[in-house]
Amino acid sequence: MESYVERPPVPELARAVRTVWIQRTGVTAYVQRHLPTGGVEIHFPIGGPPQLVGPLTGPEIEVIPAHATIVGVRFRPGTAPPLPAVLDDLVDQRLGLADLWGRAVDRLVAAMATALTPERALMLLQAHLRREFRGPTRTDPVVVEAVRALMPWHPVNIDALAGHLALSASQLRRRCLHAVGMSPKVLQRTLRFQGFLALAQAGATASGRRGADGTAGLAIDAGYADQAHLSRECLRLTGLTPRGLLGGDLDRCACGHDHAASYQPFLVTRGRPPLRV
Repeated sequence: MESYVERPPVPELARAVRTVWIQRTGVTAYVQRHLPTGGVEIHFPIGGPPQLVGPLTGPEIEVIPAHATIVGVRFRPGTAPPLPAVLDDLVDQRLGLADLWGRAVDRLVAAMATALTPERALMLLQAHLRREFRGPTRTDPVVVEAVRALMPWHPVNIDALAGHLALSASQLRRRCLHAVGMSPKVLQRTLRFQGFLALAQAGATASGRRGADGTAGLAIDAGYADQAHLSRECLRLTGLTPRGLLGGDLDRCACGHDHAASYQPFLVTRGRPPLRV
């Protein structure tokens, strides 16, 4: 039986990693629709070659073989494991992790293949990442601040944000492309949609702003102008309508997976005051 379980990362990785997960397929292959999250991911099949999934700007459809077990790590926007390239060179790409990390991957593949459980394999992967992140920080502090400002709930003007960060709009764009893989505007769209999904899967009640409730109310709470705006962005980012993605059920996506751990970082920012720019 196919299953997917998310959980928070170990505390030492919490500043860089949004969530970790384990996915198992059943007796048939499973069609997985990967959505843009603003960050990169590591997909590590037990007994197989791991891959780095670069920042996505649209949906990616993957057919996962039957009887497969994959552990994964989803990074926050603006953070990533050690890489030999800037992230705008990796947008919408899958790369073999061995091509990026070299022989360290061979040792990690061997260790994870002999792990007694997927949970143990995931701990080994996180232990490796903990060692990698013990060194000097690889994040751009200006981009980290920009990501915080571009989280959903309080729309921010990109030019005003650049001025707040003492940058020109072109400088902010260039630094976001290098550190995130996308422009501030595309990142803002991606985070806004992730905020809507966080509200939907949490079963949140719309605040009633502008008198809207249900899906339309959640769309407004996430920063959309109206439900039609949400529908256009959903098609752009997922290839599906909101109803097609959520299966008509606003507390779980149509795939049946529970993404509560992944969306929690969005929900905790919902009540924070807007950044003054």
